[in-house]
Amino acid sequence: MGKKTDIQNRAHIQLLVETFYSKIRVHDDLAPIFNAIIRDWESHFELLTDFWETQLFLKRKYHGNPVSVHQEVDDKMGNSITSEHFGLWLKVWFATIDELFAGETAWIAKNRAQKMSTMLFMKIYEHRNED
Repeated sequence: MGKKTDIQNRAHIQLLVETFYSKIRVHDDLAPIFNAIIRDWESHFELLTDFWETQLFLKRKYHGNPVSVHQEVDDKMGNSITSEHFGLWLKVWFATIDELFAGETAWIAKNRAQKMSTMLFMKIYEHRNED
């Protein structure tokens, strides 16, 4: 394989998202969560491509609420989402980026995911204790 390029456009993000979730869907610890929640993978790919295009290229494509979505997933999974799940997700995310890309935007995609994972887990934890 030749020299890796950086993440430069929507097609690159779509490749990243689809390659990443192909690994998540068969992951021993993460597949049971994702496969129980996501019914339409094509729509999920589109949503996540919009999300990452918004994050990395400041395109206003994503209009969702990741906090409430992750809180709902945790509710549906019986409050069983742990920081380890987020760590495993990040490990696969980083490995997929490294497999496909190299450069500043690739680094930003890792950094944003790491920061978001911490925030999302804290919001899940807070949501559990709201009652």
